[in-house]
Formats: sequence, structure tokens, C-alpha cells
Amino acid sequence: MKILSERQLILIILLFGYCCNIAWAEESQAQPTDLIELAAIMLRDGHYDRALLALQGVDLEDEETDFARFYTLQGLAYMNLNDFVAAKDSLQLAIDNGQQEKTIYVYLAQVNFSLKNYQETIQAILNAAELVSNYPSLFVIKARAHWHLKETAQAINALNEAEQLFPDDYRFLKQKVFYFVELALYQEAAKLGRKYLTLSQAKAEDYVAIGNALRLSKAYQEAMNILEIARLMFPNNDVVAKLLAHIYLDQDKLNSAAFILEQAALLNSDLLSEAAEVYRRAGRFHKALTLNEAISDQKIKFKQRLSILLALKQFEQAANMESSLYRTGLLDDQHVRYALAYALFSSGRYPAANNHLDYLKDAELFRRGIELRRLIEICKTEPWQCT
Repeated sequence: MKILSERQLILIILLFGYCCNIAWAEESQAQPTDLIELAAIMLRDGHYDRALLALQGVDLEDEETDFARFYTLQGLAYMNLNDFVAAKDSLQLAIDNGQQEKTIYVYLAQVNFSLKNYQETIQAILNAAELVSNYPSLFVIKARAHWHLKETAQAINALNEAEQLFPDDYRFLKQKVFYFVELALYQEAAKLGRKYLTLSQAKAEDYVAIGNALRLSKAYQEAMNILEIARLMFPNNDVVAKLLAHIYLDQDKLNSAAFILEQAALLNSDLLSEAAEVYRRAGRFHKALTLNEAISDQKIKFKQRLSILLALKQFEQAANMESSLYRTGLLDDQHVRYALAYALFSSGRYPAANNHLDYLKDAELFRRGIELRRLIEICKTEPWQCT
């Protein structure tokens, strides 16, 4: 005998309760009204699929059916199930059948925006009339709809209007910052950004979002000004530090970037390798080597160490890493294998170098390997040229 699971038992109980409600509705001889009420209860409780099932039992031939409410509930059920096409059709039928409540246009605006019907979204918001002032999110939707239609002035005006109506809601100010960035009005964006960050008691994530938007638009100075403040306010936030470091990198200010990453690595050791790499790129090889010593991930550590030793022309030490590279599986990386072959060649270990060159398959590395073999032969026959 098969034992039902707890989930199956719950499902049977719920279905039984639903069927009992249907039966009660039929016995009361007021089926359309009762089923619509039942659907409203299920919708309120978040059972959207069951609400639709209840509505399917409504007799649409009955002239006493409240069609405006029927289609409104059906539209809301579809909307919450993310079937926006069906939701739009149902909400429009509710209006066609005499739905007078202005909230219907609030729902219609949300559905049209989800369908990317931006002009219809704006019209629905206009039809909602004075009710809009009760829904701050509608101003966000309206602004975004105008923005998608490339009606930039109307988008900003919508946000300005929202700021006047909801002075303590700072999301409109934040949205304007991003719009000004996209419009390449960087100074104004930075000015509004600082205002938003001050008034809203912003978190580190807000500083990062605005700073990164300015960075991606190459407004580096404005981005740095905001993130330097964030670094003082959130000294333990490594995301702020990394973003600020990358802004310095974007401007080829390697030493500043490396120093910021080094400081952040005191709290997050995962940043050690990144700090060491930037120091290596800046030509500060001994500093890079010092940080490399503290890296815990052996693969990252040895691969980076090999490149630093080669940059320092410490070929003997680099060649002596062969067993470590083999043990960590790094020799599967053909670039690492070529680098080791070069170190072995430079330290005079020609047979070992040749052995590693045999494994090269990458076209560019294979070509470089051929050149290295040529140099090996020269060094064998005319060693005085390789001293």
C-alpha cells in the first residue's frame, strides 16, 4: 500500500476544501457571485491559480454576473502569475464592462510596463489621475517609460514631480543621478550623487553603484571623489576599495591602485594576489614578491611567483620551481610551461628546457618554442654568445 507524502495530503485537503466551497455555492443558487467572492478570497491569500480555477466556474451567460469585478480579479490573478498578456486583456475587459475604480489603471500601467508597452504605460498612469499620488512607484515606472521612449526631459520631469510629492523618498533623486550619467552630464550627476548620499544615509552599496556608473562613463575624477569619501566611511568594505583601485588602474596610476589593494588585503587576504600583481605591473617586483609570500592559494601563488622571478631575471630560482609547478598542476597551463622552459634555458638547463617545449601545442607558443630551440642550439655550439 502506497503511503501518501505530507505534501500530497495537504494538497488533497486544500482541493477538498475548494470543492466544498463550490458545492456550497451551487446549493445557494447564486453561483456567479459566490464563485467571484471565493476567487477574491483566494487571490487575497495568494492562491492565484486557484482563483483562476474558481473564476472558470462562473457562468458568463448569466446577466447578473458582475463582469467588471470578474475581469478585474482575473486580470490580477494573471498579473501575479506573470502572464502579462492575459492580464492586460482581462483588465481591459474589466474597463470595457464598467470598472470605475481608478486602481484598474494602476494595474494596467504595471502590466503594460512589463510588456514594454511604454506609451500605453504612460497613458494608463494619466488615466489613474489623482490616484497616482498614492503610488510613488508609478512615478518611477512613468520616468522609465519616458526614458525608454527617449523622452529624456519628460523622464526627468516625472522624477522632479515625484520629489515634490514625496520629499522623503530619495529613490527619485538616485534615479536622476543615473540618468544624468547616461546623458554625460557628469558634474551634475556627481553633484546630485553627493546630495543623495548625504540625505539618504546611504550604504556602501549606494556609493559603489553611483561611483561605478561614473567610472563606466569615464568620469574618473567625479567617481574618485565619491569613492574616496566611501573609503573613509566604510574602511572595512573591500568592494569600495577594489572599485577605487580599479578607477586608479583605469588611469594607469598603478602605485596608488596597488597601495589601496594592499591596505584592503589586511582585512581580506584574497586581495593579496591582486595587490601583488599590480605592484608587478608597476615594476615594483620586490614588493610584489613580498606580498606573494603570504598568498594561501598555491596555484595563484606559484604562477604569480614565476612571473615575478622572470621579471627580476632570477632564472635559477624560477627554474627551481619546476617540482612545485608540477605538483600543483600548473604545468597543464601552456603559458606556465613555456615560462618555465625559458627559465630553464636562461639558467643553462637546455635538455630540461627542450623537454618542456615538446608539450607546446598553442600556435603562438609553438612558434616561440621554435625560436627558443634555435637559441638553445646557438648556446650549445657557441656558448660564448650566451654568457
